[in-house]
Amino acid sequence: MNSELLRGNTKKLFIKYLLATLGSATVASIYGLADSICVGQYEGPNGLAALSVVMPVWTILYSLGLLTGVGGATIFGYQKGKRNDENANKVFTVSFLITSIVAFIVWMGLIFFDDELLRLFGADDVILPLAKKYITPIRFIVPFYPFTELLSAFLRNDSDPVLASKAVITGGIFNIIGDIFFTFTLDLGILGAGIATATGIVITVSIMLSHFFKKSNTIKLVKVDGFFKIVKNIIIIGFGAFALDLSMGFITILFNNQIGKLGPSYLAIYGIIVQLVLLVQTISYSIGQSSQALISVNIGAKEISRVKQMIKYSLITSFIIGFICFSLVVIFPKGFTKLFTKPTNEILELAPSLMRIFSISFIFLPSNIFITYYMQSINKPSKAIIITFLRGFLLPLIIINILPLINTSLVWYSMILIEIIVFLYGIFEIRKNKLI
Repeated sequence: MNSELLRGNTKKLFIKYLLATLGSATVASIYGLADSICVGQYEGPNGLAALSVVMPVWTILYSLGLLTGVGGATIFGYQKGKRNDENANKVFTVSFLITSIVAFIVWMGLIFFDDELLRLFGADDVILPLAKKYITPIRFIVPFYPFTELLSAFLRNDSDPVLASKAVITGGIFNIIGDIFFTFTLDLGILGAGIATATGIVITVSIMLSHFFKKSNTIKLVKVDGFFKIVKNIIIIGFGAFALDLSMGFITILFNNQIGKLGPSYLAIYGIIVQLVLLVQTISYSIGQSSQALISVNIGAKEISRVKQMIKYSLITSFIIGFICFSLVVIFPKGFTKLFTKPTNEILELAPSLMRIFSISFIFLPSNIFITYYMQSINKPSKAIIITFLRGFLLPLIIINILPLINTSLVWYSMILIEIIVFLYGIFEIRKNKLI
């Protein structure tokens, strides 16, 4: 076990892990946006619609990687903190096996039932051919997706966050360049964007695998006893992160149903907001993931004072990032609107005020995501599940459907209310444990 995690300066450690994870999260967000921008410019609105249809596929794959990655890596870090390397590697072995099994099942589903799945996610006869064209190259490398989350989580807990970040950044840069080259230079359109995305993911996983050839590597596949008990613990702890990612799709469906009643221009504006929410949420994951690696190890070693310091740094950083994201939307709403679409005069007139209202929720969003990861890190998965259930399912179901009954325009304030309620509850839980 690298003693730096237990004895190094907490502020420097936090900054090191945060910058490494934040860098990769930012690039991952940008190359996700690059797909949308390139396809939108080449294929028009139908191309963006096709990407929206495919989005649930990514949500499922990445969520499964978070389930085993966050769940397994948290237990792995805890066992490392207790200096029990054998048990730690049993957890990695089980995480690797169940990720492989689930990835294979999803892979077969996408190969043999692609039409049915894409129609289930909203494709019609016009959108389906474009969506299928985009996923054609991706179908060959489906298992790589959950392994990006699994490997990056374990690398952070094995004192190699920089390699995980380098892998994501390298794959991301290729994807951005590839989007332009394949989509426009080779004139492949949405197929080119799919090729760039698939190749970028393969590059990312390949670089991460180099960790296992380093002398500093302590992760190994070992013989496992108590397989199903370990699986149960991984799922319990990782379920919060898994549900957190899935909840984005659920919330989007609720908003689509309500905002769609206001007219196509409003729905187009919400489509832009969704891209911004994904960007903020992905960046926010970096705070939770970097702090999870540090907190779980120190909890295992009973270094409570160090845990308190890391909580403080994480919450401060969450507010700073949230406020920056909020400020950018307030200052440049028309710029973001023109980036994603060729807006009508009506959209340009409506978008700024609606985007500014919605973006207030960005101030609290990063803190709520950190609190979810924190509860997992201190082995309180039930609290993480409660927070995720409140933020991602119960409160949206109630608030997004009730506020428009009072006044239709109030739907844009829904996420502000949801994020504030969840934040207050999360801070209450942390204070109840006397850690802040």
